Amino acid sequence: MAKKLKRSYKFALRSSLYITLFATVLLVALLYAFGIKHVELPIIFTAICFLFCFFILQIRVERFIYQRVKKIYDDVTLLDVSDFQNYPITTDMATLTKEIEKFATNKKLEIETLKIRENYRKEFIGNVSHELKTPLFTVQGYILTLLDGAMEDKHIRKKYLNRAEKGVERLIYIVRDLDMITKLETGDLNLDREEFNIIELVQSVFDLLEMKAAKKDISLAFDMQYANPILVVADKERIQQVLTNLVVNSIKYGRENGTTEISVENLIRNKVIVRITDNGEGIQKENIPRLFERFYRVDKSGSRREGGSGLGLAIVKHIIEAHNEKIYIESEYGVGSEFSFTLEKAK
Repeated sequence: MAKKLKRSYKFALRSSLYITLFATVLLVALLYAFGIKHVELPIIFTAICFLFCFFILQIRVERFIYQRVKKIYDDVTLLDVSDFQNYPITTDMATLTKEIEKFATNKKLEIETLKIRENYRKEFIGNVSHELKTPLFTVQGYILTLLDGAMEDKHIRKKYLNRAEKGVERLIYIVRDLDMITKLETGDLNLDREEFNIIELVQSVFDLLEMKAAKKDISLAFDMQYANPILVVADKERIQQVLTNLVVNSIKYGRENGTTEISVENLIRNKVIVRITDNGEGIQKENIPRLFERFYRVDKSGSRREGGSGLGLAIVKHIIEAHNEKIYIESEYGVGSEFSFTLEKAK
C-alpha cells in the first residue's frame, strides 16, 4: 500500500495545480490574442509554474504550521510532560492530534489517581487522629479526675490508674504497629529467614490464643492430623505474627460455639498454602477490596469494643508481600471467611 501523503503536501499539490491551470489558461489566451503560436511554451511554462508554486506553497505552509504547532508544544512542555519532550516536533495534524489526545488521557488518569490518593490520605489522617484521640482523652480524663481529688481514695486511685495504663498500652500498640508498617513499606525491616515446621508454629499460636477463644467457646483446630512436619523457609517471628493476627481476627468476628480451622496444603512444587477458615459472620463483598487498608474496619462499633489497633490485616499483607508471597481472601456474608497465604517450602 502506498504511503499516504502528509496533509500539508496535499494542500500544496492541489493549490499548485489550481494556480498552474489558471496561469496556463491565461497564458494560452494571451498567446492566442497576440497571434503567437508556440506549442512548447505553454508546456514548459506549466511545468515550471507547477514546480515553483508547489515548493513555495509547501515551504510557506510548513513554516506557518510549524510556528503554531511549536507554540503548542512549548505551552505543553511548560507542564513538564516528558512524553512530548521525547519526540521531535511534527507538523502532521493527525499525529499531533493523537499526541494531544494521548496526553489528555494520561493527565486525566493521573488526576483521577491523585484524587483517589488524596481521599485515602484524608481518610487515613482522620482514622489515625480518631484512633489516637480515643485513648489519649481516656488517659487524660482519668488523670484529671485523680488530680481533682479522687487520688485520696485508694480504691478509685488504683482503678483509674489501671484504666489509664490500658489506654497508654493501646497508644503504644498503635504506634508500634504503625512503625512496623512504615518499615515494611520502606524495606527497612529485614526478614530473618530460617527453616521451621509450620505445623509446630500453628500449634504454638493455638496454645497462645486458647484462653481468648474459650471466652467465646470457639474451638481452634487443624483440618486433619499432621503426622509429619511441613518445613518452610520464612521469617518465623513474622509468620507467627501473621497467624496470630488472622486467628485473633477469626475469634473477634467468630460466632459463639464456632470453629477456626487451619490447613496446610501443597500448592505447587516449591510452595505451600496456609488456610485459616472460620464459620463467623463473614464479610460483605463491598468491604473485601478495602480489608487490608490501615485502620479500615468492617464493623466499626463492634471492632472498637473488641480492641486492637485496626492495623492487623494491613501488617499481615505487608509481611506476606515482604516475603514475595501472596495472600487471598474468600468470604460469604453470614457463612464465614477464609484467609490464605503462600510460603516457600524448604528444599
